[in-house]
Amino acid sequence: MAKDDGMLAEALGMLESLVAFDTTSRNSNLPLLDMVQGWLESRGIPCRLLPTAEAGKANLYAMVGPAIPGGTALSAHVDCVPVEGQAWLADPFALRRQDGKLIGRGTSDMKGFAACAITMMPRYAALDLARPVHLLLTHDEETTANGARTLAPMLAELGPLPAACIVGEPTGMVPVIAHKGYASWDVTITGLSGHSSRAGETANALHAAAEGVAWLAREGRRFAREGRRAEGFDPPFTTVHAGTLNAGTILNIVPDRADFTFEVRSVPGDDYRTVLAGFERHMEAVALAPLLPGGPRCAMRISPRSVLPACNLPEDAPLTLLVQRLTGRNSAGRVSYGTEAGLYEGAGVPSIVCGPGHIAQAHQPEEWIAESEILACLDLLDRLGGALCA
Repeated sequence: MAKDDGMLAEALGMLESLVAFDTTSRNSNLPLLDMVQGWLESRGIPCRLLPTAEAGKANLYAMVGPAIPGGTALSAHVDCVPVEGQAWLADPFALRRQDGKLIGRGTSDMKGFAACAITMMPRYAALDLARPVHLLLTHDEETTANGARTLAPMLAELGPLPAACIVGEPTGMVPVIAHKGYASWDVTITGLSGHSSRAGETANALHAAAEGVAWLAREGRRFAREGRRAEGFDPPFTTVHAGTLNAGTILNIVPDRADFTFEVRSVPGDDYRTVLAGFERHMEAVALAPLLPGGPRCAMRISPRSVLPACNLPEDAPLTLLVQRLTGRNSAGRVSYGTEAGLYEGAGVPSIVCGPGHIAQAHQPEEWIAESEILACLDLLDRLGGALCA
């Protein structure tokens, strides 16, 4: 079935439809999900839209096969990252085919896998499945991961709990059994403004923020030098990274506000909360200390952006061995980026990351996925159907 030209054409048509929706995380994903729901239900597959706390956002759940525990979930997020400021050669939301490449925002991350999984659902429904296939489409993985964070604990209520989950992030169809945990925060420092010639009467929010960023940089160097090692990851230690810093309007005015963001990507066994606690202690003791005796202080607000737990599937887990067999690969990769797999794992569903495309193409201008990767993904999903009939 994987060599069926009709199936490939259908998957490419679905990918074209998915790419046409601008599902940048700031936008609603409901138009895209309405299209998918209509497509599935017109083919006899009932599915549910599950609104979440975010206005204009929902997840989608569908299942085919016997309503018994077990089977496999296919998971994809349908949001994508912005295109502003990138050098696209044509409309990012109109799929283009060029020299075996399929170009458009989200093709690699990860509407390519979503298109394959959606296309396969009617074909699974036509099989004599011994165990079910679940389809999970989520929102906001690129920002908060609140889609999967909401959906994962609901799986046991929506239907029989899957025994496994394949998260189709772009891995070049290489099975990835582990990824680092991810946590990120927005930090706002507020102080007291004034003329820089009278700096002693002010509280410089930028100086306080710089103290925090410097501490984060030192903590990152400490992990690199003496932190826990987890071979297979690149780099094989926990990383700490400050990504943005905004403060000030003009040199001779002391800034009374500074905003910065930072993240921790932790290897299994390390806890991001340890870094956060150390950061807060340092800020209170150094950066937020009174800048004048009895005078103005800086204050700090920390807001979580996203938390994705690590995924750590054993090399000899049944799901690892199954996906290796289905892909014809003996590898068991580990990656430093985060996915929704850790959320499903935390809900009691062993999860693996394996999907078409490559992370190097994700988030880039002229994002693309090779047509051959779509074929390889359809082949994997076809073989999965056969395995679930056994």
